[in-house]
Amino acid sequence: MQRWRGYESVPGGWGRSVVTIGVFDGVHRGHQSIIGHTVKRARDLGLQSVVMTFDPHPAEVVRPGSHPAVLTEPVRKAELMEQLGVDALCVVPFTPAFSHLSPEAFVHDVLVEALHAAVVVVGDNFRFGHRAAGDIGLLERLGRSFGFTVEDAALVSADGLVFSSTYIRSCVDAGDVRAAAAALGRPHRLAGVVVRGDQRGREIGFPTANLMTHRYAAVPADGVYAAWLIRGGEHAGRHPASVSIGTNPTFSGRERRVEAYVLDFEGDLYGERVSLDFVAHLREQRVYDGIEPLVAQIRQDVEETRALVQ
Repeated sequence: MQRWRGYESVPGGWGRSVVTIGVFDGVHRGHQSIIGHTVKRARDLGLQSVVMTFDPHPAEVVRPGSHPAVLTEPVRKAELMEQLGVDALCVVPFTPAFSHLSPEAFVHDVLVEALHAAVVVVGDNFRFGHRAAGDIGLLERLGRSFGFTVEDAALVSADGLVFSSTYIRSCVDAGDVRAAAAALGRPHRLAGVVVRGDQRGREIGFPTANLMTHRYAAVPADGVYAAWLIRGGEHAGRHPASVSIGTNPTFSGRERRVEAYVLDFEGDLYGERVSLDFVAHLREQRVYDGIEPLVAQIRQDVEETRALVQ
């Protein structure tokens, strides 16, 4: 898959293409349907498929301070799109200047001049241009002028529930990682670098990997979870993990942390970038009257994790 930073980076000899546009945070089942339709139409027509997305999230530029929790970091998003068969990913820096492009300028400069769109595939709630003034009707009219067609991809739903990034963020924020996984089509993943903590886990026989996550990462609600810890590089593999998210209330902690006890693992993860795929919520955070009841509970958490993560 080719990757371009900015539509100005599209190669000069790039031919006509089938394009879809969106933030695609999560690359959830609804996004997968739109992107899959784009890839199929491109192959049917003998053209290249292009996904156009944005960085940072448009909300942060249009309404500073409103950046939503991020379900998929840029590298992960690109990996998922490549797995769907996309030929090229164009990540457009969403700047104040770009946000002020009129719908007509956006279509001319980006879709026509840069990407040479033959077909544009969008969801039926698609808006574009300054102040989101453009809708599908305008896009179709401009397409007739510039020689491309527009295909409206219906939103994907199940049991009357439409899959959306907003819905999945709400599931993650509530700790309902099973519902999030059902909408994503895979477990919710949280990535970070392993850093040193207070070493309390090691002192009681359960050493943990403490993750430093991205500031906008979609971190599940405080609680204990069964998960997979994913390693990359030369140590690539996955390991069952019991994950605690919260402030360590038994020890009167104040800093919210993500701590993973990796089952049956011996080694050093410090400085390593790892990911957690959340499988199930086990329980809420609790305050214990001492070390012994806390250790007993952790043992139970580990056994529940072992039964769930296989």
